[in-house]
Order: sequence, then C-alpha cells, then structure tokens
Amino acid sequence: MLSNRNNNDFYSTNELSSYNNKSIDVEADTPIVVTTALPYANGEIHLGHISSTYLPADIFTRFLRISKKKVFHVCASDDFGTPILIKAEQEKKTPKEFVEYWNKRDLEDFNAIGISFDKFYKTSSHENQEFVQNVFNKLRNNGHIYEKEVIQFYCDFDNKFLPDRYVIGTCPYCKSNDQYSDLCEKCGRVPEEILDPKCGICGKSPIKKSSNHYFFKLSNFSDDLKEWLTTNNNLQVDIKNYVLHWIEEGLQDWDITRDLDWGINIPVNDAKGKVFYGWFDNHLCYISTFNTLIKEQFGKDGKDVWNTSTIYHFIGKDIIYHHFLFLPAIRMGINMEYKLPDYIPVRGHLMLHNRKISKSRNWYISLREFISTFNPDYLRFYIASISPSNQDDINFDWDVFSSKINNELIDNIGNFINRTLSFTKKHYDGIVPEPGIYQDEDQKGLDTIMTISSEIEELFKKTETDKVLKTILKFSNFFNQYFQKKQPWSDKSSAATTLYISINAVRVLAVLLLPFIPNSVEKIWSQLNNNNKLYEESWDDLSKLKVQPGHRIGKISPLFKKIERNEIEKEKTKLGTIS
Repeated sequence: MLSNRNNNDFYSTNELSSYNNKSIDVEADTPIVVTTALPYANGEIHLGHISSTYLPADIFTRFLRISKKKVFHVCASDDFGTPILIKAEQEKKTPKEFVEYWNKRDLEDFNAIGISFDKFYKTSSHENQEFVQNVFNKLRNNGHIYEKEVIQFYCDFDNKFLPDRYVIGTCPYCKSNDQYSDLCEKCGRVPEEILDPKCGICGKSPIKKSSNHYFFKLSNFSDDLKEWLTTNNNLQVDIKNYVLHWIEEGLQDWDITRDLDWGINIPVNDAKGKVFYGWFDNHLCYISTFNTLIKEQFGKDGKDVWNTSTIYHFIGKDIIYHHFLFLPAIRMGINMEYKLPDYIPVRGHLMLHNRKISKSRNWYISLREFISTFNPDYLRFYIASISPSNQDDINFDWDVFSSKINNELIDNIGNFINRTLSFTKKHYDGIVPEPGIYQDEDQKGLDTIMTISSEIEELFKKTETDKVLKTILKFSNFFNQYFQKKQPWSDKSSAATTLYISINAVRVLAVLLLPFIPNSVEKIWSQLNNNNKLYEESWDDLSKLKVQPGHRIGKISPLFKKIERNEIEKEKTKLGTIS
C-alpha cells in the first residue's frame, strides 16, 4: 500500500483499499483492475489532468470498493523522453532526480484531491524496464520486429535528433497547425509525416539525417484488431467506428525506438545510444506495476490475476490511437500472455471558460492552488457533475462552479442533512425516535430508500457518473420536500416517523456520496455517530433502515461553507489572457 500520504488526508482510501483487498483470495475471486493514463513527470497536475482520467477512475473505484468488489487501482509516472532531459538540465538535476521529485509530487497532489492508488509506480522502475525488454524480445522472436534505416529530423542548432514531440507542424490529415508529429490533437491521428516541420526547442527548421531503428509490425494485426473491436461490445461505439476506419485506411508500422540516452535501453548489442519510444513502454507499465503490486501483497504471479480480472483502462480522447491500436497489438504480438482490456472509458478534454487550457499563457488552474483555496470535495463534485460518459469536451467556468456548489451541494444536500440532524438534536436530545404509523408520504420515502441503490448501481456499471450524481441530487431533493411537507415542527403526531425516515435517508446519502465527496461524507458519518467505519458499509445494505430508534447522533455542525462572489472574482483575475 502507499506509505506517503498527507497528514490531513484521512479520506485517501488507503484504509478502504486495504480493508477490501487484504482478504482477497486472488485464485478464487474475480478482481477488477483499473488503470489510468500515466501523468508525465515534468510538471504540476492541473484541473485538465484530473477531469478526463483520474477523477472518473477514482469515483468508479470507490464505488466498486463500497460494493465489496475486489479492485486494484494502479498508475505510474511517465518518466522518459526529451522534455524530461531538457527540464532536468535547466534545473541542474539529473533526469533520475528530476523524475523522482515529480513522481512524489504527483502522488501528493493526487492524494490531496482524494485520488489514491493501490500502487503508484514509475516507468523508470527496474520492474518496468525488465518487463518492457522482455516484451520486446518476445515480439522480436515472434517476427513482429524489424530494423530499418530511417530519415529523421535533426536540429543543427540544438545538435540533436528531434523526437516526435519536438517536431511541430501541420497535420497531413486534417491540416491543423501547431500539431505534434506523433499526435494530432485535433483529429487524434498519428501523422505519417508532419508538414512544414519546426524544431520545438528553437523554432528553426530541422534537417534530416539517417538513423537505424526498430519497428513494430502494427500492420500484422489489422485483422485481429478488427475482430477485437467488432466483438467487444463494452467499447464506445463512436470511437470503435473511427478506429475501424483507420484500420481500413491501412495501418503503418510503428517506429518504437529513439536516439536518446534517457529511457529504457534496447536489449540488442548494437543498439547503443537508443532507447524505447515512450509510447512503447508506458502502457506496458500498467501491467508491470500491477505485477509488482500482486507480488508485494500476495507473493503471487500477477499474470494469473490479470488474466482472470475485468480490465478497465481510463484515458483521455487524445490517446485513443495508442490504446485502441498499439496497446492491444503488442499484447496480441506476445500471444496474449496478458488479456486485452474489457473496457476503455474515454473522456474529453477540459476547457477553461470555453478556451483550451494553456500553461504557457497562464490559462489554467493549478490543482495545488485550487485546493489551497477551496474544499477539495467541491472540485470533485463539480467535475463529476459536468462530465458525461463520452469524449465530449467539458468546460470549467468559475461562475457555474460556484452556482453548482452553492445550489446543489449546499442548498440541496447540505440543507437536508443539517436540518434533519439539527432538528433531532434540538427536539429529541439527539436520540433517534421510534416511528409511528406510516402514512402515504412516509411510504413514498421508504420506497425511495429501498430502490435507490439498484437505480444507481446500473449507472455506475456504465461509468455514467454524471447521471449517478444527478440521481443522488434527485434523491436528496425528494427528502427536502418530504421534510417540508411533513412539517415535524408543527405536526407532533408524525414528527417521530418523519425524523426516523429522514435520518436513515441521511445515512443512505452518506454512502451514495462516498465515491464523490469522501472527505465530507466522513463528517456526515461522524455526525450520525455510527459505530462502524463508513468504509465497512456495504452497497447491499443501502435499502435497509440501519439507524435504529434509541441511537444517539453526534455533534452537529455545518458541513459546507458557501462560496462568496468576491472569492470567484478573485480567481478570475488570476487567469491570463488569450488573444
């Protein structure tokens, strides 16, 4: 388990994952493996990183754990590449020192927002390096690797071969400008050759030089990829369709090596000065990190567990090509030693006030700065509420953010919880009363409690977390209206029944909201004064009235603080301008 956690981060799910996974019989149970795209270890985490990948995966994982599923959530920092070399040199650090810092920093930032992993590792780990080299050797032995002399971009000014991320130009497919030569962010394709290339370091036009490289025969797998895409009904249909279109157009073999001295060395005698391309090794790190975790926790072979698990890869839409073509083809090329993903939930990008996030123009919001000002759960709630289960882009807007928090989280959810518990404290000395005869409105409340878990469970299974949150808000709104209609302050004859049902609805809300606002629900649980830990609750018990008459609730205090207009205006002034 993770050993470094924030002192004030009691909701980072280390307790939860330990509680759920420590008793796993990995040979008898059917685990679920959740992976998230690897953060590049060269800069701070911002809101754009969180929204598409890490938060949806964390919310889903928390649901699985409260459902008592056997789940492992793994991730790692992506440690190799030219940007690391350049930034390390600028900061007068070795590349190893540089990535060690960002690996630790990223994990701290993730934990600070309540995103945790059973294992957060790194592509530079010796386990991953050995695993990648072994995969390469197997691909080579199976006839899927060949050598080829290629012409590469070389910058005379910077005196180095330019990796794809440092060649910028026009996409040959959609004609978008300022695109990387390894990925067009506009159309999502990998250009065969970028048009009007410029060096990403100095901006000058590069020349071309020849160099010997190793290629992966992606073209060998067109039929197998087509079959996998058409038979896996768990994949998003729109994405499958245009990936299939790419296959129909013809797949290009993939150059998997680079002329660098920072990366995983090629296990061939004459390959000195070359390393694997980052996109070859980084998603293999999903597997090597998982293998390391299983060996550490259970002393078992991770391969056996992986191949009997349900696999989810959470990604952003900018890396569809890699995960729907490169990743499965590599696994096919080693005779399916590791099964393909069952699900690849893909999310869109986060815009900021309807404009693309740009760190260079200060048009972004740092995660660390955000949570130094606002409750981390506010961000989790807001992002979850606006994120659909598809690749549509979403928009962060400071005004909408404050409105959603104040009106939905505080005036809806917070209001119902506070008025229920405060009324019980004031008029019943904090003792849950014995209910009387159930009237029609009471029965509707009971029915709502009894059916909410099954309704939400189906949405969670489809990773439709925005719809889950909307359903929870509907549940809370129902009980706000129920409390108001019943008027326990004036109708003394039915007040006990109203309070008994409402307090049990508060308990249900706490469990429902655990995946979304884990810090805040711990406070709700404390105010309910339940004897067991919230993480020990089971999804299957949501339909039960577990808060019994005679139970004494705890100390009551407001759960949330409203966001003031001046706070939002202050945040707006921190943003740069885009011409």
